[in-house]
Amino acid sequence: MARASFPRMDCYESEKTRPSSPKHHYPFDPTHGYTLESLLQVGAPEEPEDYEQFWRDRYAQARVVEPQSELHDTGVIQKDWRVFDWSYHSTGGVKIRGWALLPENGVIRRGMLIGHGYDAPMEPDFDLELEEMALFFPCARGLGRSRMPSISSESKWHVLHDIQSRSRYVLGGCVEDLWLGVSAMLQHFPEIAGHIGYRGISFSGGIGAMAIAWDNRIVRGQLTVPSFGNQPLRLLLASNGSAVSVQQFSKKCPKLHEVLRYYDAAIAARYIRVPMHCDCALFDPAVAPAGQFAIYNAIPSTKSLLVLTAGHHPHPDRKSEEAEVQRNCHNFFRDL
Repeated sequence: MARASFPRMDCYESEKTRPSSPKHHYPFDPTHGYTLESLLQVGAPEEPEDYEQFWRDRYAQARVVEPQSELHDTGVIQKDWRVFDWSYHSTGGVKIRGWALLPENGVIRRGMLIGHGYDAPMEPDFDLELEEMALFFPCARGLGRSRMPSISSESKWHVLHDIQSRSRYVLGGCVEDLWLGVSAMLQHFPEIAGHIGYRGISFSGGIGAMAIAWDNRIVRGQLTVPSFGNQPLRLLLASNGSAVSVQQFSKKCPKLHEVLRYYDAAIAARYIRVPMHCDCALFDPAVAPAGQFAIYNAIPSTKSLLVLTAGHHPHPDRKSEEAEVQRNCHNFFRDL
């Protein structure tokens, strides 16, 4: 497989600058014994022979769907953002709902698609200081504002929805929701073409890697504690997140790994060709650090890394690190 050549910007903080692991009461070690040095060596699994064709076909099919996007002004203005209810149609006739924040001054030159974790948001993020930008917050199918009777909104069940089917697994639909989200953004603001970014955390970090790999309309991405990296490891490493459901189900379905090979964010990351920034944790009980770093390590394009003390866990430096993630977001997308 041919690889594009990019200048490298592998920037990360030294392991010596980080404190020891936070105190915890989990029945397992959320570092799984990895150090920063060993995490930076975690690779991506071998991909299926038809992996690339599988995803390119899905992307082509999603691009012909008409999103029929609608924006409805709520009349609310908060922190210089005008709040809109947003909806559009995704693949399979699924209706996706969320929010859009448009600058009160009306100047829009760029756009950002922003995903969420398995705890779907109750409102959009008003604290992003991004000028001249339209921010779009879709809720993935089955979650948050996009709840559906046929898909559980509980993460432990959502992650298993149609998991035995390579073509119907819910994660594939969630990737398509992002692609259609980009189409919907461009329907309203065609002038932002070539200036669209993506930001994803945890669940949407992994989904985002799978989406960015094939959609060249997204020209820059930030992934924070991203999930679904290196699925074989994800099946082995102890967790208190959605991975537990997959681990338990895999014992009843030994061939499950054949489906998961197509939904590995680290494999997808090999195909990313745009500048990326990742925030990966040394300690994380919900998303194993090895999976997070597998995604970062696999990205062949220009990239940078912020090493976090912990993800999905409270610790003394949490607020300062979250502020640093926000500053990096502002700086990374400032020139989008």
